[in-house]
Amino acid sequence: MKNFGLTTLSLAVISSLYGTNLLAQENDESNVEVIQVKGIRGALSSAMDVKRSSTGVVDAISAEDIGKFPDTNLAESLQRITGVSIDRTNNEGNQVTVRGFGPSFNLVTLNNRQMPNSSALETAGISRSFNFRELAAESVSGVEVYKTGRANVSSGGIGATININTARPFSMDEFVAAWSAKAVIDTSVTTGDDVTPELSGMISKTFGDRKFGVLASFSHAERDSHVDRIGAFNWGQGYPGQANPDTSAIDTNLNPTLTTWRTPTVDLDDTNYERERQNGQLVLQYSPIDSLTITADYVMSRLEEMGNQHRMSFWFDNVEEGSADANGTIINPLRTNDELNFWSWEYNFETENDSFGINFDWKATDALSLKLDIHDSTSHSNPGALPAERLANLKNPFGSAAPVTISADFSGNIPTVAYDDSALEGGAYALENIEGDLYQERGFEVENNIQQVQFSGRWLNLKDGALDAINFGLAHTKYTIDSVKINGANFGLGNGALDISELDLAFIDGDIGFEFIPVYSADQFISLTKEQGLYIEPNKSLNGIEENTTSAYLSFDFITEFNDMEVRANFGVRYEETDVESYSINRPVIGFNWLTPLEMSKVFADTEVFETLEGSYEHFLPNLDFSLNVTDDIVARFAYSKTVARSDITAMFPATSLNNHLATGPFRASQGNPNLLPYEADNFDLSVEYYYDEGSYVSLGHFRKQVDNFIAVGEEERTIDGLNGPLTNPAAANRPGCPGGAADNPLPACVSQPGDPVIEWIVSTPLNLDETRVYGWEFNIQHIFGDTGFGAIANYTMVDSSDTYDVYSLENDFALPGLSDSANIVAFYEQDNYQVRVAYNWRDDFLLQGGIEPLFTEAYSQVDISASYDINESLSVFIEGINVTDESTRRHQRFSNQIRDYEEYGPRYNLGIRGKF
Repeated sequence: MKNFGLTTLSLAVISSLYGTNLLAQENDESNVEVIQVKGIRGALSSAMDVKRSSTGVVDAISAEDIGKFPDTNLAESLQRITGVSIDRTNNEGNQVTVRGFGPSFNLVTLNNRQMPNSSALETAGISRSFNFRELAAESVSGVEVYKTGRANVSSGGIGATININTARPFSMDEFVAAWSAKAVIDTSVTTGDDVTPELSGMISKTFGDRKFGVLASFSHAERDSHVDRIGAFNWGQGYPGQANPDTSAIDTNLNPTLTTWRTPTVDLDDTNYERERQNGQLVLQYSPIDSLTITADYVMSRLEEMGNQHRMSFWFDNVEEGSADANGTIINPLRTNDELNFWSWEYNFETENDSFGINFDWKATDALSLKLDIHDSTSHSNPGALPAERLANLKNPFGSAAPVTISADFSGNIPTVAYDDSALEGGAYALENIEGDLYQERGFEVENNIQQVQFSGRWLNLKDGALDAINFGLAHTKYTIDSVKINGANFGLGNGALDISELDLAFIDGDIGFEFIPVYSADQFISLTKEQGLYIEPNKSLNGIEENTTSAYLSFDFITEFNDMEVRANFGVRYEETDVESYSINRPVIGFNWLTPLEMSKVFADTEVFETLEGSYEHFLPNLDFSLNVTDDIVARFAYSKTVARSDITAMFPATSLNNHLATGPFRASQGNPNLLPYEADNFDLSVEYYYDEGSYVSLGHFRKQVDNFIAVGEEERTIDGLNGPLTNPAAANRPGCPGGAADNPLPACVSQPGDPVIEWIVSTPLNLDETRVYGWEFNIQHIFGDTGFGAIANYTMVDSSDTYDVYSLENDFALPGLSDSANIVAFYEQDNYQVRVAYNWRDDFLLQGGIEPLFTEAYSQVDISASYDINESLSVFIEGINVTDESTRRHQRFSNQIRDYEEYGPRYNLGIRGKF
C-alpha cells in the first residue's frame, strides 16, 4: 500500500480536480506520483482519497472538472455526504445541518478563513451561518467536511467545520480557461421570465517558469421563481381568545388540562421572486524563490433579491365559536362581525461580500514550513438602511357592526375557509367595500467584518522514530457586527383615513375557499400615505457586537506500527480566549396608542438610550485521533475532540424588544444576553472503512456528542419600565372614545397614562440552561462497477438525542432543532462522451424551532437528474433537473393539523454548454 504524505495527497487531489499534468516543484528532487483522472469517477476517487488519508473523520466533494461542480448549488452537493442535510428556501438549498446540528452549529470557512455573514429580513435574524446560495458552485474546486475537531482547525463548529476551496494558478497547467452558459428554466414562474441566464468564466496563466501566476473568474446568475403557499401563523394557547370552547372531544389521557390552541390567521399566498447574483475572484501568486510562495486574492459576491407577495387572509381578532379535536386544536374557529384582509408584501434587499487576503507559504528548511495568512472580509446587507420588507393591508369596513362572518376548517391536511358576506351589499371583494388598514416597514442593515491573522508552522521529523511532525500556530480574529434595525408602521388607516382610489388593485383566482387573491403594490400603498401626510418615519435602533479571539495550538503527528499494522495518530490542544462587547442604541418605548380593537402602536421617546454590556470566556480544546490500517484495504478510526459553537448574534444584543403588544394580549418581549457562553461538545467517533476496489469503499461509523451550555429560552413575567415608569395598557383602561385616533395624531385618551393598568410582560431571554446527548450511526457505500461505466452511492444516517420535544407538555421543552435521519442514493453512468446522474435525497421530519410553541418540518424527498455529452475535448452540452418529481414542503406546529406552511415550487431545469482550453 502506498502511504500518501500531505504534499502528495494535496497534489493528487488538485490534479484529479483539473485533469492536468501537474508536476511538483520541490527542490527538483521530489518524485511525486501524479494521478491523472477526471469526470465523475475521478471526482469520487479524489474525495475517497481525502477520506482515506485523513487521521480524523473527514468527507469531501471534488469538482469533476474545471467549473463543473456536481450540483447547481454547494448546499445541494453537500447533502450527498453522509450525515449532512440541508435547509431549503424557495426550492434551493441554502444552509446545512450536520449530524443533527443546524446551520448555527457549523463553521464554514473559505480557503481556511472564517467568513462573515449578514442578512436583511427581520424574520431571518442575524446569524453566523454562511448562506451557500451567495456563492456560485462554478468557482469552487472542492469542499471538505471535518466532522471531528482538530487543534489546527478554527473553532466554531460542533456539527462540522466545512472548508470551501477555490482554485489557484500554481495548481493548474501553464494556461487554463473555462466557461459555461446555461438557461435556467423554472416551471413555477407565473410573472417574470421562466427562462433566465447563468454565465461563468475562468482564466488562469503562469509566467516566467511558474514564478508568477494570475487567475480571474466571474459568474453571473439570474433566476425568477414562484411559490404558492397555504398556511397559518403562530398557533398558541388561548389566543385569540374564546370564553367557552367545546372541549368534549379532547383526549384527557393526552391533554388532562383541556388546553386549547388557536391561530389568528389563515393565509393563501402568491409570491414571485427575482434574484441576481455575481461572483468574482482574482488570485495573484508569486514565487521569488523556490521555497516561498506569496498568494494575494480578492473574492467578491453580490446578491440582489426582490419579491412580491400577494396574500388573501382571515385575521381572527377573536374566536366566538370553535371545537377542539382530541389534541386540543380548535379545528373550526368562527367569528361574526369581521372582515377579509387583502395583503401585499414587497421584498427588496441586496448583500455585498468582499474578502481581501494575502498568504505567505515558506519552506524555511527541509524540515520546517511556515505560513502566514491575513484577510479582511466584510458582508454588508441592505446598504443604506432602507426597509427590506414593506407590507400593506386592505380590509372590509369595520364599524360597530362589521358585516362579514369568517370561519375555517383545520380538520384535514390542508385548511379550508368560508365566509358569509351576504350582509355587505356588493360583496366582500367589491372595490367599493375595500378600504385601507395599515402598513409596516421593517428589516436590517447589517455589516459584518472579520479581520483575521493566522500564523502556522509544521516541523517534519526527518529522522527515524514514531514522531512524524509537530504542528503549531497562533491566530487573532476580530469579529465585528453593526446592525441597524428598521421598524415603521401606521395601523390607523381605516375608516376612510386613507384615500385608496388611486391604488391599482386587481384580483387573480384563489383557492381553499378564497375566491380571489388581491394584486397590488405595497410600495404604491405606502407612497399614497406619504402623499396624504399619513406616513410615519420608521424607528431605527442600532445594535452591535465586537468579539476578539486570540488562539494558539500545538499538535503532534505520529506514524508507527503495531503487529505489522500501520498506526497514525494526531494529538493536539487549542487554547482560545474571547472578549465580547455589545451595545444597543435606541429610542425606548414609553407607552402605547390604542388605534383599533386589536392594534396598539408604540409611542417612542424623543431621545436615544445607549446600553453596553461585556463578557469573556476561555477554552482548552483537546483532540486525539487514531487511525489503524488493519489491512491494506481496511482502516479503523477513533477520535475524541472538544469543540465549541457560538450563539447567534441576535441572542446577544442587550436591548429589550417588544414583540407582541396587541390590545387583546398576550404581551411578549425578548431580551438578549451578551454573557452567553458558547455551546461546548465532547465528541467521540468510532468507524471502520473497507476500500475494496478502485473508487469503491464501504464505511460504518458511530458518533456521540455530549453538549453543555446549551442555550434555551428562559421566561419570566415582569413589568418593563419606560423613561417614566412601567409601561401601561390604555386598552385595559377602556376610556370613552377609544380605540381611535391615528398613529401620527393620537387621541390623548387612547394613549398610555401612568394610572392605567400596568402591563405584565412575558419576557424571554436566552440562557445557558441545558445539556444534551446526541448519538447516531452513519453508513455509506460507494461502488464503481468495473469498466461498465456504472456507479452508485448510497448512505444513511440515523441520529437520536436524549432530549426530544414532547408536544403534550406545556413546559418550555428543551430539544435540539434540526435532528433527523437522512439518506441519499446516487446512480450514475459515465462512458466515452456520456455522463448521466440521478440523485435521490430524503430527510425525515425534524424540529425546526423550539420554544414555547414548536415548529416542525415534515419529511421531504427530492429527485435531481443531470446528463452531459462531450462534443469534443473542449466542448460539452448538458441538462440538469432539480426537484423533477415536484415535491412540496409542509411545516406544522405542535400537531400535524396546526399547519404553518404548505409550499409548492415546481421543478427547475438547466440547459447549457460548457467549454475549456
